[in-house]
Amino acid sequence: MNKCNHKRSPKLWGLFPVLFIVAALLLLGAVLGTVAHAPLGFSAAAGVVIAVWLGIFAVRERHGRRRHTQAH
Repeated sequence: MNKCNHKRSPKLWGLFPVLFIVAALLLLGAVLGTVAHAPLGFSAAAGVVIAVWLGIFAVRERHGRRRHTQAH
């Protein structure tokens, strides 16, 4: 028999992922709205800075994990 309790109210902890997604989408909309009003050169420069920052972060994480696994 199916033990699904669909009539029970959801617990508060079960709502956090949904609230996080809603907040992330609202923030994304605000950022994209700001980028739409910024000059194209500024938006492109900001995009390049973010891409370089994420690239450096990825390389550091990969290097750190590789060194960590060799030590053990």
